[in-house]
Amino acid sequence: MLKLVNASKKFVGGDVMTTALNGVQLEIGAGEYVAVMGPSGCGKSTLLTILGMLDTPDGGEYWFDGRNVAGVSEDELNDLRRGRVGFIFQSFNLIEELSVEENVALALEYSGLPAAERRGRVAQMLEKLGITHRARHHPSQLSGGQQQRVAIARALVTQPLVLLADEPTGNLDSSHGEEVMQLLQQINAEGTTIVMVTHSPAHAARAARTVGMLDGAIQNATH
Repeated sequence: MLKLVNASKKFVGGDVMTTALNGVQLEIGAGEYVAVMGPSGCGKSTLLTILGMLDTPDGGEYWFDGRNVAGVSEDELNDLRRGRVGFIFQSFNLIEELSVEENVALALEYSGLPAAERRGRVAQMLEKLGITHRARHHPSQLSGGQQQRVAIARALVTQPLVLLADEPTGNLDSSHGEEVMQLLQQINAEGTTIVMVTHSPAHAARAARTVGMLDGAIQNATH
């Protein structure tokens, strides 16, 4: 479903060029749960931005659901990404001025779905994640674990093919982190493909496969 072929990505800052991805070969099948590990600065987050079509590789190919998207326009990437890819970040990225249900509904704003269907999807997702009673609250009124549940609801309400998680438990204590990991396993069991960046070997062990990265390259892939 996701396939990188000799993918490379470089960034230039001043007189310094940094190679974030260096000839990456990676294939992830539909329904897989893959953890990506490696030291800071090794290219993990860049890998996620490429997989999520927030950026494209400078060289090589990236195949998403049967289409090579390397080099396509930003507008095309937006169209391809919308409704197909969900993102979960360490920092939650919720909008304080909006309520919980409004934050989740934001993901459906450009979906073209009728308003009644959008409201129904949001309500269903809040119930699934156990935060219906917080629907009218704002992010600052929630615990870290509850905020991450809202972020997961927002990522899933579009019913994406792929869920990309960048250190999803990084800002949580161990108890709330465990809740999030259980949710991710449940989501994967229901058929969603998950790629998760993590520094935690224990969390990586929850995935079906772990991919190691170093200096922008894949070092190993273990089951």
